[in-house]
Amino acid sequence: MLRVSCPWDSQQTHDSLLKYLLEEAYEAADAIESGDHAAMREELGDVLFQVYFHARVASERSAADGGFTIDDVAADLAAKLIRRHPHVFGSVEVASADEVNANWEEIKKAERAAKAKSAAGSGRPSVLDGVPFGQPALSLAAQLQRRAERAGIIVSPDSADGADSIGAQLMALVARARQAGLDPELELRATARRFAGAISGSRAIQSMKVPC
Repeated sequence: MLRVSCPWDSQQTHDSLLKYLLEEAYEAADAIESGDHAAMREELGDVLFQVYFHARVASERSAADGGFTIDDVAADLAAKLIRRHPHVFGSVEVASADEVNANWEEIKKAERAAKAKSAAGSGRPSVLDGVPFGQPALSLAAQLQRRAERAGIIVSPDSADGADSIGAQLMALVARARQAGLDPELELRATARRFAGAISGSRAIQSMKVPC
């Protein structure tokens, strides 16, 4: 109905909607981090609407031109969940969450190899296949480090000692966070929230210290 009757909705494309998909995802993340369950419910609905909107736009293309429907999206998701949970839907036995995670990574590795082969004929799959480079820089750095470790390349927390590049120093900080079992993106977000809270409640903003 909206796609047909609303002048704004009818003009949207995947590209024009991209910023809204990202905005809604971040708003949902903000609701989760703040513990606001009512806002979480609303924001997850907005994310769901973006998923439906993209599927509605895609449904206007033919299947030969890459078109799909919301039912296709749901079917792909169901197939993926079944494929990645052989310990639930198959005969694989696991004794811990660590084993589940190890199986999950192996399955994803096989999926990436299959996609790379399909996209490039007999091309050699890369350990970086499937890494979304549009994600925030800290989470991107952490994911790249995880992938590099699978190829035997370890980023040392001390690798930026004396480095002039701020980027190299940040990469080393990401390695330090991961070594401590922490998510660098979430750690910085939490500190930023504390900083924002301190600013909001402070009258002497210029003299305050960053709350770590």
